[in-house]
Amino acid sequence: MPSVRHVTHEFLARQGLTTVFGNPGSNELPFLSGLPEGFRYVLGLHEGAVVGMADGYAQATGRPVLVNLHAASGSGNAMGALTNAVASRTPLVVLAGQQVRPAIGPEANLASVDAAALMKPLVGWAAEPACAQDVPRALAQAVFEARLQKRPTYLSVPYDDWDADAGANSAAVLDRQVRRAATPDGEQARALVERVTAAHRPALVLGGDMDTDELFDDVVRLAERLGGPVWAAPSLFRLPFPNRHPLFRGVLPAGIAPVAQAFEGHDLVLVLGAPVFRYHEYLPGRYLPEGTRLLQVTEDASAAARAPMGEALVADPGAVVELLLKALDPPAGAPEPYRPVPAPRTGEGQRLHPEQVFAALRDTQPGDTAYVVESTSTNAAWWRQMDLRRPGSYHFPAAGGLGFGLPGAVGVALGRPDRPVVGVVGDGSANYGVTALWTAARLALPLTVVLLRNGTYGALRWFSDLLGVPDAPGLDIPGLDFTRVAEGYGVPARHVTGEEELRAVLAERPAGPRLVQVDTTVTAPS
Repeated sequence: MPSVRHVTHEFLARQGLTTVFGNPGSNELPFLSGLPEGFRYVLGLHEGAVVGMADGYAQATGRPVLVNLHAASGSGNAMGALTNAVASRTPLVVLAGQQVRPAIGPEANLASVDAAALMKPLVGWAAEPACAQDVPRALAQAVFEARLQKRPTYLSVPYDDWDADAGANSAAVLDRQVRRAATPDGEQARALVERVTAAHRPALVLGGDMDTDELFDDVVRLAERLGGPVWAAPSLFRLPFPNRHPLFRGVLPAGIAPVAQAFEGHDLVLVLGAPVFRYHEYLPGRYLPEGTRLLQVTEDASAAARAPMGEALVADPGAVVELLLKALDPPAGAPEPYRPVPAPRTGEGQRLHPEQVFAALRDTQPGDTAYVVESTSTNAAWWRQMDLRRPGSYHFPAAGGLGFGLPGAVGVALGRPDRPVVGVVGDGSANYGVTALWTAARLALPLTVVLLRNGTYGALRWFSDLLGVPDAPGLDIPGLDFTRVAEGYGVPARHVTGEEELRAVLAERPAGPRLVQVDTTVTAPS
């Protein structure tokens, strides 16, 4: 009989899950033994960085990715990073080691007595197989659940299971395929098209799923046929629409009252591929203006069920976009030109304004550059200066948890070797995932990291004013020099002090990773 390990490795190979992100512990070594030819193990130095890299890689490739973590301690270290993967609906398959079965009940060291319960508040599905022979089937379920739910899954496997006989039925799992098709039926399609085409002043709200599902260009055509304004949904993690398009109005504010204010005068708001809505600042008010109806189309049944207002259709947004494109006439006349970029604001003294940094990136980097951004206090400056017209151009920590930026940039660079990749991180957030620099150096990834150093948690300073707590401690982080940190991990680094020097450095095209540190003024997110 083949071993559980043999059947599992074969199943993973057939499913294309041959890139494994991990930081191994003792419980994981038996699974990693004898990885077949064609498998690639990507080592991260901290579990948070491991999950962040896998998240970026899965988003870049559009495929589920296997993550190998260590028992309860390693899984716990990874949970912060997992919140971003959950919010971005990234299909990670997390496989964790467990003590041998006889040692779990007595709570031997490195045992996780109720391993699935540890992760169930976060992941879409979590389990520990009841016996060794169920491991291949359970792992297949983890893979299929991740694909179907577009959410991380978690499987804990006792390490003595890997050498056990898989059983006579184990081969049945190898050729399994589980697919989903969710298009509106005839009546649903008719009602939806009638609702949209009858609207006098429709507005469109797009979520990050539209970029994830490769619908970027399709929704541009849809928006131009509808002719109404387009917003990106609040708490944006992927850009679903060109940000300088004449119909684009920016990212919706993450508060109830300002969202309703944005929709004033519109009789229909069509939301595609987004929750309704991921508010952040508590700014209460009416959900919608009087006379405005909201229609949400999403594959995420949970997002549809928990929305506090509007109608929802759980269906493939791509199928709905296709229906509407067939029902709406193309626009008459030539399209309006894209909006020009304003001159960047300037900094003070030796510090550049973040807009100067972003303008330099815009002018020196290729048009198909993929940016991974984790500089939360510079959001307003970012959108004021950037001109992003390609799908897959923007990645942001979906749940707002710091630590995605550097690892996510490594994962995107690994997953998209055909595109330039730039990580834009603040000095506060960089500390959460800085170990990812080691992986970038080991893999010689052509990744540029632009680190904005302002010596403070800028977003928290803004929130301290918003919440009326100006005396909160712990907001400043002076004395950090990331050029020395990066070089310690093997990444060449430069500290630039002027705009012309920055532009000259960014125009270079090194073959491997680099870090560019820039001192910037403190700005607010909005």
